[in-house]
Amino acid sequence: MPGLDVTPLVPAGRKIIQAYGDGRFRVAGEAFETSILIWPERCVAWDAQSVADLDVDALHLAMTGPAAPVPHAEILIIGCGATFVAPPKGLREDLRARGIAVEWMDTGAACRTFNVLLGEDRRTAGAILAVD
Repeated sequence: MPGLDVTPLVPAGRKIIQAYGDGRFRVAGEAFETSILIWPERCVAWDAQSVADLDVDALHLAMTGPAAPVPHAEILIIGCGATFVAPPKGLREDLRARGIAVEWMDTGAACRTFNVLLGEDRRTAGAILAVD
């Protein structure tokens, strides 16, 4: 009996996260050797390595996109590492003050959540720390 295909259906050209671990990501067939900032149509390497690197300015970039204009995301998925670590004090409030809705979770959950929202064609962005 053939296995059941559970690959999420996403529109062509979307940047689905296929794998993570060992300090890397594979996104739509492309390898990244670092943390990532990801949007439905684009993914870029990000030099953040820990929760300490997650500040308002870096996360604002994740919501608005680098250089090329992208639609403002409805929600920012933050992957904070291998295990859940609470956000730095005041960060969530600072982001909310800029109109940024945040979902903070471990990296594995962030990858899965980003893919689900992508499959629902939601305007989302991700700032996801690489894990070993």
